[in-house]
Amino acid sequence: MSSRFFARLFSTVSVEQLAEHGKANTLRRALRAHDLIAVGLGTMIGGGIFTTIGPGVQKAGPAIIIAFLLAGLASLFAALAYAELGAMVPVAGSAYTYAYATLGQVVAWIIGWDLILEYGVSAAPVAQQFSASVQEALHSFGIALPAWAQTAHLAMGSSSIDWSHTQIDLIGALFIIGLSALLAIGITETAISNNTFVVIKLGALAVFIFAGLSLFHVGNLTPFAPLGWGQIAFGASGNGIIPAAALVFFTYIGFDTATTTAEEARVPQRDIPIGVIGSLLIGTVIYCAVATVLVGIVPWQHVDVNAPLLAAIAPLHNAFVSWSITIGILAGTTTVALISLLGQTRIFYVMARDRMLPPFVAAVHPRFKTPARMTMITGIIVALLTLIVPLDALLELVNIGTFSAFIIVCAGVIWLRYKRPDLKRPFRSPFVPFFPLCGIGLSLFLSTVGLGRFTWLRFVVWLAVGLVIYFAYGFRKSRVT
Repeated sequence: MSSRFFARLFSTVSVEQLAEHGKANTLRRALRAHDLIAVGLGTMIGGGIFTTIGPGVQKAGPAIIIAFLLAGLASLFAALAYAELGAMVPVAGSAYTYAYATLGQVVAWIIGWDLILEYGVSAAPVAQQFSASVQEALHSFGIALPAWAQTAHLAMGSSSIDWSHTQIDLIGALFIIGLSALLAIGITETAISNNTFVVIKLGALAVFIFAGLSLFHVGNLTPFAPLGWGQIAFGASGNGIIPAAALVFFTYIGFDTATTTAEEARVPQRDIPIGVIGSLLIGTVIYCAVATVLVGIVPWQHVDVNAPLLAAIAPLHNAFVSWSITIGILAGTTTVALISLLGQTRIFYVMARDRMLPPFVAAVHPRFKTPARMTMITGIIVALLTLIVPLDALLELVNIGTFSAFIIVCAGVIWLRYKRPDLKRPFRSPFVPFFPLCGIGLSLFLSTVGLGRFTWLRFVVWLAVGLVIYFAYGFRKSRVT
């Protein structure tokens, strides 16, 4: 009994079987390489760069630039692993699929469960950020929503919900529903919309960089690392370059989203590596440029945590620049939420196809060629969270979920290189196993040293809930090879 139990627990799906799944898919293949780069940038260059850079500067000072490079380096090693597996196994599902092909079913479930944090749950606070930006813009015209509709706040009484003091985020919830409807209609429409918003927000960041150069003072860059590297201990968090790198790592989440759309790429063997690596490299250059200009404009101690770019550029008193950045923030949060929801529905789609979730989750609309029903169900759930629950604290969990996915993907590349050296690899990650081991080491280092103990505790609770669901349904119903 025990041998059969563990055999099922760590059963894998062969690369050949996964390739057949990809050939038999019913999703529309409409995405080109530049679309996949935009998908990656849609999540990377978004709400994170506008919000985490302020707290990051407070943790590291001008050395925030090094923090971005350190987080980018960890992401690069993982990106090379994603590119190899994505080109070799062009199937939707990202790290979940790669784990199922290499390390076994239970590991795949754990990663799929973690990716819910990265894609689904993280869309809710991003939507709340979008709502706050819209309301701030409306205030400049003298327009304000009723107090009960401005922000999410679930008031609790002694034994039940205090509805008289509970507030909702109406704009954020409607925003999520609208994006879910767009995703349900079709991948082509989604790609066109995402590409447009990516161009807008990249334009806004370019305006900030060039306008900010007129306010740049080299003296603001010294001392460059006033808070040092930070305390090197498990769960230390605190201030320094390493804790800042763990924090701003949130901005890098997204390049891997390109792999969740593998079954919608026209030539996945070529397009996925370009999309993954291209979006990461472009995003890293933009992050470092924005960070350099920001700490050059404002002494690091005076960087506004809540609106760092707008506050830094305010001395120019230039309405065009200010409005460009505001519009960029709106476009940025739109693409983050849009692509997060896209990634989440595709993860659900593949897990259901493997019978780890109920079959209706994988149903594809005959006209739209998308998992429209599950897309709208996901949207409604996220909209409800956006409506009443403040989820800012959950963003810390997103980083741990992604770090764990990076570790699994890097390990998967090493495993398949030695287990199946005969497999055709359209893209090969260089210096295996050294580069993947570097990705594993950096991910472990940043997650254990840079994030607090309480964040780890919440993560363990999240995993425990996921395993209960797995053994209640997925373990009994899933495919066994």
